[in-house]
Amino acid sequence: MKRVTLYARVSTSHHDQNPEVQLVELRRYCEARGWQVAKEIVDHGFSGGTDKRPGLQELLRMVDGGETDCICVLKLDRLFRSLRQLVTALDDFQAKGVAFVAVKDAVDYTSPAGKLFTQILGSLAEFEKSLIRERTVAGLQFARSVKGKTLGRRRSRNDGAIRQLASQGHSQSAIARLLGCSRKTVQRSLAEAATKGLAPEIVALKRTAT
Repeated sequence: MKRVTLYARVSTSHHDQNPEVQLVELRRYCEARGWQVAKEIVDHGFSGGTDKRPGLQELLRMVDGGETDCICVLKLDRLFRSLRQLVTALDDFQAKGVAFVAVKDAVDYTSPAGKLFTQILGSLAEFEKSLIRERTVAGLQFARSVKGKTLGRRRSRNDGAIRQLASQGHSQSAIARLLGCSRKTVQRSLAEAATKGLAPEIVALKRTAT
């Protein structure tokens, strides 16, 4: 292992944490395996839910540029924000000959077991996609039952269906997608409903839905 890059992250909700705690453990791990640490990257004060982390972007540039042979993190959630991102990134690392290690999660792409882990993750990602697809189909079926017609973009709007979906907690974007209309159409419908007092609870939904 020639060039090992360490990555540590502390989220915005834990300003009292010190990324050095992660780095110390990572250094010890690499030392025990006889690896030389070439670079340490830290994202301090960034949530794992965003890709707009300067450290993460630097790390990905290094991978694309062939500037590192191995990435080492303490836990998977320090680097990745979702299972899908994890699977995609690990496939990319493997294609570019970059090994990956998550110490506390026992993920080690430098060993044969790491390849097996990739297959397991791929299966989990497919499972996640099937669940999302199932929820989407259920939403479409409900929307069809409310409209009584096949879904599709149309000029007229169904205020009753919009209010019903909004009262169930669906966001404006989700309602527009389910009913085949624009988000502005949903916004106008909810605004008018609130103005007419048809559904007082719509006021809060209109303000918070995205």
